[in-house]
Amino acid sequence: MAERERSHTRPLGGVFVPHAQVLSGTDVQRALTRMAHEIVEHNGGLEDVVLIGLQTGGVPLARRMVKVLERLDTDGGTGAQARQRRTVPFGTLDVAFYRDDIGLRPVLPEATTEIPVDLAGRVVVLVDDVLFTGRTVRAALNALSDYGRARSVQLAVMVDRGHRELPIRPDYVGKNLPTRREEMVDVGEEGVTIGTLVDR
Repeated sequence: MAERERSHTRPLGGVFVPHAQVLSGTDVQRALTRMAHEIVEHNGGLEDVVLIGLQTGGVPLARRMVKVLERLDTDGGTGAQARQRRTVPFGTLDVAFYRDDIGLRPVLPEATTEIPVDLAGRVVVLVDDVLFTGRTVRAALNALSDYGRARSVQLAVMVDRGHRELPIRPDYVGKNLPTRREEMVDVGEEGVTIGTLVDR
């Protein structure tokens, strides 16, 4: 791997030091709700839609988005229709062994792949917390091919921080957030924070 790429890989054992919060927890929930509405509108409903969270940061966001989507699907109904909620299939995807920087990043035993349905003919919405170089998404596209030929693959991210190294762009974005390459972006229950990683 080139020295430039190695210098921008998260170091093992680093500690995240926050500098500024750019979204509150409420802002994140509002962005998730907006993106969920966009997914429904873009796809003309939720039929054949599958949400897949990328390990590890995309998984909790995808779980939260599934809940929003299922609520949206029952809004406006009456009687039995209102009580019948569509279940949006949800899965998780670990791309560690599909990355082009394997060996420089840790492989986490708790980060597993669980895809509950055959993806053939489905609309797959990949969900991640931060879009940076695009290399994680490239790895995810490679990994998805092992689970069937999806009709289409869409990308939802909470933060697009720029600095792309591959021709990848998201379909749904919570916030576009210009950053310096050496900065890190943390997405959690409490919101989105910019900071830096320092050695322990």
